[in-house]
Amino acid sequence: MVISDFAIKRPMITIVSMVALVVFGLFALWRLQVDEFPDIQQPVVLTFIPYPGASPEGVEREVLKPVEDAIKGISGVDKIYGTAGDGYAQIITLFLFEKDPQIATQDIRDAISGIREDLPPEMKEPVLQRFDPADQPIVSMTIASPTMSPAQLTRLTDPDITSKLRGIPGIAQVQLVGGVKREMTIQLRPQALEAAGIGVGQVVQALQSQNLAAPVGRLNGNLDERTIRLQGRLEGPQDFMNLVVAERGGQIVRLGQVADAIDGTQEQRSLALYNGVEAVGINIVKSKGYSTTDVSAKVRKKVEDIQKTLPPGVKIDIVKDAGQRVSASVRNVEEALLIGAMLTVLVVFVFLNSWRSTVITGLALPVSVLASFIAVWAFGFTLNTMSLLGLSLAIGILIDDAIVVRENIVRHIEMGKDHMTASHEGTDEIGLAVAATTFSIVAVFVPVAFMYGVAGQWFKPFALTIAAAVLVSLLVSFSLDPMLSAYWADPQVEAGERRNPIAHALEKFNKWFNGMAIRYKGLIAWALDHRVAMVLIAIGSFIGALALPAVGLVGASFFGSEDQSEVNISLETPPGSNLAYTRIKAEEAARMARTHKEVRFTYTTLGGTTGDVNVGNIYVRMIPKADRSIGAEDFGRQLRQEVGHIGGATMSVFTNDFQGAQKQIQIELRGGSAQQLTSAAEAIAEQVKQVKGAVDVGLSTKGQKPELNVELNRGLAGTIGVTVGQVAQALRPAFAGIKAGDWVDPSDETREVNVRLAPEARQRAA
Repeated sequence: MVISDFAIKRPMITIVSMVALVVFGLFALWRLQVDEFPDIQQPVVLTFIPYPGASPEGVEREVLKPVEDAIKGISGVDKIYGTAGDGYAQIITLFLFEKDPQIATQDIRDAISGIREDLPPEMKEPVLQRFDPADQPIVSMTIASPTMSPAQLTRLTDPDITSKLRGIPGIAQVQLVGGVKREMTIQLRPQALEAAGIGVGQVVQALQSQNLAAPVGRLNGNLDERTIRLQGRLEGPQDFMNLVVAERGGQIVRLGQVADAIDGTQEQRSLALYNGVEAVGINIVKSKGYSTTDVSAKVRKKVEDIQKTLPPGVKIDIVKDAGQRVSASVRNVEEALLIGAMLTVLVVFVFLNSWRSTVITGLALPVSVLASFIAVWAFGFTLNTMSLLGLSLAIGILIDDAIVVRENIVRHIEMGKDHMTASHEGTDEIGLAVAATTFSIVAVFVPVAFMYGVAGQWFKPFALTIAAAVLVSLLVSFSLDPMLSAYWADPQVEAGERRNPIAHALEKFNKWFNGMAIRYKGLIAWALDHRVAMVLIAIGSFIGALALPAVGLVGASFFGSEDQSEVNISLETPPGSNLAYTRIKAEEAARMARTHKEVRFTYTTLGGTTGDVNVGNIYVRMIPKADRSIGAEDFGRQLRQEVGHIGGATMSVFTNDFQGAQKQIQIELRGGSAQQLTSAAEAIAEQVKQVKGAVDVGLSTKGQKPELNVELNRGLAGTIGVTVGQVAQALRPAFAGIKAGDWVDPSDETREVNVRLAPEARQRAA
């Protein structure tokens, strides 16, 4: 063969080429980013549209349907899933995989802008976000203190601690959970407003017109110019209290006479609890292209530095750290890869019975594995479990070609040829067969890299890593192996004798194995004489293998169960529940979990991204697997039974938070009205609950939230000159609250000025 002949004639070029592959492979390995899973690019766009105060029916009619109709006209749209909730609409748009996610996001934004005039003016601007599994937080931590409230912890955390964390390279977002933002709260007193004859709208208008700072032009001189800026920003609560709202009967009415200005906080809509103590949670999201383990290590180092500067009693606790999980996963695969390589070399030594032959063939492993990292780096992959899994499975394949080539060369040497001639002729003789075997393996795995959809993105690193490693192993078997066989002769092989005890023992083993091979010929003979029986056995085995999952003897899932020493409890209370009620139920479940000795701590987060306060999650961290006698799956089943006795709340237990702890089976109903769908869904859910093994059965519909309907007496309203719009403009700021400008706090941060009725005036309908 041309390759083997050239390698034997130019040994230095062969050696330098192999060394170069190893060196470049080590360099590529050093440059590779480490992550748990491959980088998945899904053309999925999430659109969240706030519509404060609207019922689910109103959201569906006024917002959801018009927006869905506009999105349907975008090219490349595959599926649309819309949800109308209490005060919000959520639309998940799935595009074809050929669609660029950035273009898809811009197309949706343009489509909504085109119908913005037809949408309600009270609707807030839509928030668009591309779905990316990599956007999950890699580190979650809590800041807690027994002597500080969430508002005080929030002021301590944001912006001081968050800005320090954002300064770490590779940090994309720093999210607060359970934080209470600072604001200037204007609490209206209804009785004082009525006595002064002032409406809510007048208060809002006065704040908007008298609390601002703006450039109003410039002053031009002969040789200079100056900017003119109006300084009308109010500085503190007392300045707001002295603000003139109106004039009645020749008397000036100030804001302090009808309202209270408080340097306070926004109304709390989320909450974080660490072992039952109020805390502020911080979630860290890394940027694309950065290593999870590297960013996690930098965050931990920064947290140690920040802890030294915090007041006494304030402590930062790391709740979740994906970096440690990724390191453990990658380390496990690397250990399996190393053990597999050692066992492969050991098997080769046992059957070849020559340490030089073992070294010659074994060199194919490190060269092929390290060279494959060049391909991983060139393709833009990360060092993840899928690419390392490909190498683990290919370990035995990588050395096959070298074994066949070396064994044939040894056979020619035993025929009496010199090692140079045996290397040439032995490689030429089986070169075509070895190449055909290798390219058949490549032909199997390369098409896997071009699979469509999510599966293709998952298995692309796996398939291409195997293909690259196998191709390199073919090159090594046609170059390095013949060259070493030609110049590094084995005296025992040429003399046909075994001089050491190990060789003698292995010689006896090989003779025994050859005897077993002779017996195997008898089995082959029987199979050839009973062809019909063999065909029936083969067909029966094939059908039986396919029947195992069908009859339920073997389960099926995208990922197998894995003990990560954690359990998640998803919590939902009835519609209309407030944050205090949801906290009571969540703490009841968390206390149950903490009574088990296998639990290290619980981390509870209440309040969803949609603003709902009747949902939450309880993260239960267990002690290490080696220190407990029960697995995470069994503990999850036990915990499910315990929390199932808690009334007034629905809870689901997960032992794997992959993709947000989604339930494995989802049934979708379409058609008919919302009432008909709800009735049908409830009936189906009752039937599903009777299925053996079905747990945590629930509905996506959250039910109707209790409402108070305000019906206007139009005759009386027309008599006194009050319109529906005026009533709405008075009620919305009073109860929902309205932003009436900005305020710069003492820390030089811009905060909102919000106007609403005092809390005690919003507790009763009358």
